[in-house]
Amino acid sequence: MKNTLNVVELFAGVGGFRLGLERADANVFKTVWANQWEPSRKVQHAFECYKENFKTGMDDYSNEDIAAVPETVINDFNIDLLVGGFPCQDYSVARSLNNEQGLEGKKGVLFWEIKRFVEQSHPKYILLENVDRLLKSPSKQRGRDFAVMLATFRDLGYIVEWRIVNAAEVGFVQKRRRIFIFAYKNHLDFAQKQLKLTADKIVFQEGFFAQTFPVKKQPYKNRINTVKLPKDIVEISDTFAHEFHTAGVMIEGKVFTAHTEILDESFTPLKNILQEESDVDESFYLTEEQATKFAYLRGPKKIERTSADGFKYIFSEGGMSPTDDINGPGRTMLTSEASVNRSTHIIEVNGRKRFLTPIECERLNGFPTNWTAGMPNRMRYFCMGNALVVDLIEKMGNKIIEINQKETITSTQTKLNV
Repeated sequence: MKNTLNVVELFAGVGGFRLGLERADANVFKTVWANQWEPSRKVQHAFECYKENFKTGMDDYSNEDIAAVPETVINDFNIDLLVGGFPCQDYSVARSLNNEQGLEGKKGVLFWEIKRFVEQSHPKYILLENVDRLLKSPSKQRGRDFAVMLATFRDLGYIVEWRIVNAAEVGFVQKRRRIFIFAYKNHLDFAQKQLKLTADKIVFQEGFFAQTFPVKKQPYKNRINTVKLPKDIVEISDTFAHEFHTAGVMIEGKVFTAHTEILDESFTPLKNILQEESDVDESFYLTEEQATKFAYLRGPKKIERTSADGFKYIFSEGGMSPTDDINGPGRTMLTSEASVNRSTHIIEVNGRKRFLTPIECERLNGFPTNWTAGMPNRMRYFCMGNALVVDLIEKMGNKIIEINQKETITSTQTKLNV
């Protein structure tokens, strides 16, 4: 079994997946290509940050529309592990007008680019990240989009495990809940081992996520269910709805899902990642006007509003602490961090209130100090609001290494057996 794994990173951002995998073992995970492109921005800050931090050849990463990457290029990568944090979009599909058996996904939906890469390269492993609301999307047909994804991987020959992970429950500093999806070819040694287990044992004890982030043996409030996905993805898109819980496994279209709870919950306090106050520029401290505005935004309120059709109603909002508790974990960081809004972190140190600095926001996600240096502060906050918690990827990378060390199936054999 070869020791290295060729990695392709899609929707790379500032490189959180790559950084986490290389922390696990840079000699095992070799990123052979990465794509990062923000269509709405003239200056590609995230791509430039990625390029600056990973000193590789220009052929190793791409700043172009991923849909424009030809299949011939994809075939050359010999991908073992495909990773990416893709946007949560509408995954509905329909019959192709040109071919009754073909499918058409909504244009511009980046998940179909993941599918295209998988179809062309058949990686052994796939590791994806998304917002936790993916499990309940869309609101009028809960679970449809996730079911379309599961059925897509089923048809491509993969077993899929998933788990919503809150980084602040597994030892880290940010209350960031994200869904992680791990798919693996169904004839790999690891897959064959899993096929001998019951689905509940995979989810609660022996699966990829159960081994990486151990959970209690019983589901929360007995929330557990099963479902068989229809064979026709169009039928799923048109009529399927299901409640997917925070963890689960899909094998050959059979889904087992449960609401799991972390076995030994722990966090890192926010104070542990703060800079020395002597290093914090005066511009990060609140002005009197900003302090007054935040007191209002974070306080309770009832406001009469009028809808577009003239209906009057009362908008109510509960109060929150005037400042964030630095002895607890940080709240979820958004792309709007450090702007004047309710979700922005405000801390009080030595009697003075201030924003988190860009460096502290990097640390909140587990990035090294000044990882995003060189771009405007506004973009540094934006990029960190979009980033994942690198420490989680390091943990998952270590588990992938452990799994792969026991594999006898090579990537070449994997492709031949599809």
